[in-house]
Amino acid sequence: MPSPVSADRPAAQPPGRGSVDALITQARRLKGDVDAVRRDTHGDGEDPQERWQRALYDLALHQLDDLDAHLAQLRDGPPPVPPAPADSGTLATLRPAPAGVSRGSLLTRVGSAEWNLLTDEASWSGELYRILGLDPAGPALTLDELPSLVLDEDRPKLTGMVTDCLVDAKPIDGEFRVVRPDGSVRTVHMMGEPVLDADGGTVSMWAVLRDVSELRRRRRAVRESRDSMQHHRHHAQTEHRLAVELQESVLPPWRSSLRLPHRGPRTLDLAAHYLPAATSALIGGDWYDALELSDGETLLSVGDLTGHGVAVTSGMAMLLGALRGMAMAGSRPGRLMALLNQLLDATVQPALGSAVCCRYQPATRTLVWAQAGHPAPVLYRDGTGRVLNAPDGVLLGATSGATYGQAEVTLEPGDILLLHTDGLVPGHGGAEATEHLLDLARRFGTARTAQECVRTVVEEFGVSEREDNACLLIAKVTE
Repeated sequence: MPSPVSADRPAAQPPGRGSVDALITQARRLKGDVDAVRRDTHGDGEDPQERWQRALYDLALHQLDDLDAHLAQLRDGPPPVPPAPADSGTLATLRPAPAGVSRGSLLTRVGSAEWNLLTDEASWSGELYRILGLDPAGPALTLDELPSLVLDEDRPKLTGMVTDCLVDAKPIDGEFRVVRPDGSVRTVHMMGEPVLDADGGTVSMWAVLRDVSELRRRRRAVRESRDSMQHHRHHAQTEHRLAVELQESVLPPWRSSLRLPHRGPRTLDLAAHYLPAATSALIGGDWYDALELSDGETLLSVGDLTGHGVAVTSGMAMLLGALRGMAMAGSRPGRLMALLNQLLDATVQPALGSAVCCRYQPATRTLVWAQAGHPAPVLYRDGTGRVLNAPDGVLLGATSGATYGQAEVTLEPGDILLLHTDGLVPGHGGAEATEHLLDLARRFGTARTAQECVRTVVEEFGVSEREDNACLLIAKVTE
């Protein structure tokens, strides 16, 4: 411990016992609060942010443990120094650890030393022997011998600190790593000052050495978990950006109504819209599509591939491309669903999807359609709405060799057809969602274009907090 006369100040007087007790109480109360919050933090450890939070809690508890132990030492004062053994010239002896305190506990991680420059004598506390893994029966190392325990790359740092202290009377405050006899490496933090004589000459140096290996390990865990979290966020942001770009390339926004086929008086006035989830990170596999076929018919489809992220958006793009290609080759809606099911069943990564596919024949105003586990289209006519009777069809990718039925309906001028994916009506599903969609019939009756119908749906269902993405496609039959 330091001599009564130090380099620039007299020895500090210890604080009163009562004030230190109050600090101890506050520290322990805070430690209990932090531990309670830590235990309430549940998780399986897979989330990088959760790992970072738990690492910070562990570090805070570790430092509060240290604070508690140091305040207790401050309150109780320095331990008495037993008489030196008869055959030893050093003042250092091994003090047994207090009852209930293990050798590796916080109370045994702080040691002290003093090196007398006039007699070349060194005195260590018992804790310092334990920190360095040395036999307390052996002599304390001199300042010249101390570097022998230090890692080669850290020796210049220790030498520089000691030289600055002895030559320029600078306080010591730094860390270095030591190799213990058992081969383990410990990180030691050293703080000390020169002790001056009446003429201002340096006669000795005292230091407090603390084993901060566990503290550094916990700080490293915090840093690594933070870096992992940042990497995870960067990866998620990159994936989200790719998913958005891919979705926008597949589903370009329709700024106005589209008319298909381009030739002939009997066309469909078309409009579509994508409604994102409240959580913008959830880019899913919803799609809408309208395509004029080579024979003058029009293909309409909406669908949803389960999941979120760039892999799902990429799968959706693949599925939509396949659907377009097979439709151009002449496949009818039922056959299209069967082929898409085979495609999903053959992919390396299993996936499930739902879809509805319609083929409109303008010459006869006939709509032929099929569905795969998907909500049926809603037909609005003369101010009323009804859900079309769905043919048989299971989810895409659910079973091998599935067959899909077809249904036909003849449309009339002024009819409005609504195709949509699940989740269009936030907070409602099944029959309840259908009722909300049927209630739009009166408002659709006054709409002049498909685009006006889309705006009506968005006004009705687009402003609420939705849990998932949704698509809608509206076709209005012209004269």
